[in-house]
Amino acid sequence: MKKRSIKYERMNDEVMREVSRIISRDIKDPRIHPMTSVLSADVSPDLHNARIYVSVFGGEEERKKTAQGLKSAAPAIRHMLAKNMNMRVTPQLSFVVDDTIEYEAAIAAKIKKVSEENRLNDENRLDEEDEDFDSFDDEFDDEEFDDEE
Repeated sequence: MKKRSIKYERMNDEVMREVSRIISRDIKDPRIHPMTSVLSADVSPDLHNARIYVSVFGGEEERKKTAQGLKSAAPAIRHMLAKNMNMRVTPQLSFVVDDTIEYEAAIAAKIKKVSEENRLNDENRLDEEDEDFDSFDDEFDDEEFDDEE
């Protein structure tokens, strides 16, 4: 099976959906955080190995506990996967905790903070320009009155 074929992509999607369902409904390990979602699955072309990328909503401690729980539950998940899917070979599962979503959220927060600071700086600069313009008007008005006298 080619690595980028439609059949390969379908296999990855099916394994991802099924592992996600198994983790959310069938696995009762208290170490696995309830807000664990399967992002993707990467099944090897020979179907002997699969790398499952998961995201955990929570802190570093929850991610570590979830990784330990998934590692210990991998044989049970593989057994359920074999039972639920009609595959020639059921792959060995390895789980990778992917923190890309948290990284993206942190970057978005930094961008928002910088844009807010820039907006405030622009408002302050405009206020200062208005004050300078007002003081210029006051000086100009005073000169007009001096000419009339």
